[in-house]
Amino acid sequence: MTTTDHPPTLGVLLAGGLARRMGGGDKGLKRVGGETIIARVIERLRPQCAGLILNANGDPARLAFLGLPIVPDDVPGFAGPLAGVLAALDWAARERPDIGWVASAPTDGPFLPRDLVARLHEARAAAGVPLACARSAGQPHPPIGLWPVALRSDLRHALVVENERKIDRWTARHGVAHADWAVDPVDPFFNANSPEDLAEAEAMMSRLGASA
Repeated sequence: MTTTDHPPTLGVLLAGGLARRMGGGDKGLKRVGGETIIARVIERLRPQCAGLILNANGDPARLAFLGLPIVPDDVPGFAGPLAGVLAALDWAARERPDIGWVASAPTDGPFLPRDLVARLHEARAAAGVPLACARSAGQPHPPIGLWPVALRSDLRHALVVENERKIDRWTARHGVAHADWAVDPVDPFFNANSPEDLAEAEAMMSRLGASA
């Protein structure tokens, strides 16, 4: 499966967190290899998707320069990545009814795979389940996943009525496949959560060279 033969998929960049370990602010606006991490994520994810939106809370003007639709959570209290996924599913149903799938990725991963969406679709189709999640070195990355728009009502009930916040508990109800990636020469799902992580990302960028 290539990036051109999977079902049309909306990409959502999850920037709704509070970035406490980075001292507050938007983690994706930190720089690695001379450009912002979010610019790297956009450059990698955009070609894989039929559209791209940004899930972010607070004043949207600070991120308007990215030129993406900015979609906030509508579940109060910073309910975590699932709230961002729900916001994207609702936006897709309202604005892009031709799209039945959403692929999510955080804005702090500068090495996001360029075949992410295709391989997530491949994994869920092979397993015969509706959901898929990225995994590397045996470690699942629940916020990096594939979500059917058809499950948005169930997700809203879980978030609002059941107060569910754990991604893997909710996905386990419906069935989730894992798409695996190697971690050599770098883990493609490395995320920069602290100043120390930024320094490590710079070192990883040097190892990758032109392929970064």
